Amino acid sequence: MRVAIAGAGAVGRSIAGELLENGHEVLLIDKAPTAISVERVPQAEWLLADACEITSLDEAALQRCNVVIAATGDDKVNLVVSLLAKTEYGVPRVVARVNNPKNEWLFNESWGVDVAVSTPRLMSALVEEAVSVGDLVRLLRFSHGDANLVELTLPPESALAGTQVGDVQWPEDTSLVTIIRGTRVLTPSREDSLEAGDELLFVAAQAREEQLEELLSVRREDA
Repeated sequence: MRVAIAGAGAVGRSIAGELLENGHEVLLIDKAPTAISVERVPQAEWLLADACEITSLDEAALQRCNVVIAATGDDKVNLVVSLLAKTEYGVPRVVARVNNPKNEWLFNESWGVDVAVSTPRLMSALVEEAVSVGDLVRLLRFSHGDANLVELTLPPESALAGTQVGDVQWPEDTSLVTIIRGTRVLTPSREDSLEAGDELLFVAAQAREEQLEELLSVRREDA
């Protein structure tokens, strides 16, 4: 998979390193000469250019990329890169970094964004996840379909503890994708039972989040 990353700062370089370790081709783009540190990620391709300029993106051959990541520290730049990647080059997957939570509402399909990643939201979500049991925590927002990746730790008193996944009447537009049980990561099957303390990851429509939280947090009659 070929991935172009706009923004070669600490965030962009870190993402590039992870992708390269997983065997992907990576191109880092930045207009600041001081950001071009080939020795830090020597396996990547580097391009000194303004990712908001069509001529730069032509040089980067963006049409050959499977994914574009807009990872600069400027939300305006990330939006422009996302829009150009999607509308001018037809990139299948566009991921954009949100620096200011107040701008999060802009990072949607209209601007070519498939997935918006808000660092402040992720950090707050991780804090909430560490202290909350029975509360739904939103981890990631997907622009297409108005869906979110959400997490809930099943409380001991939940009526669903001990219930098989296939026997649960999940809300519409909701999919249980992973069960984290201790150090194990489980792909849920209909026969798997839910256990107290399980971290459950769902992709769910935002309109169904409250219903999902109520379902998972409902108390046993003898609790």
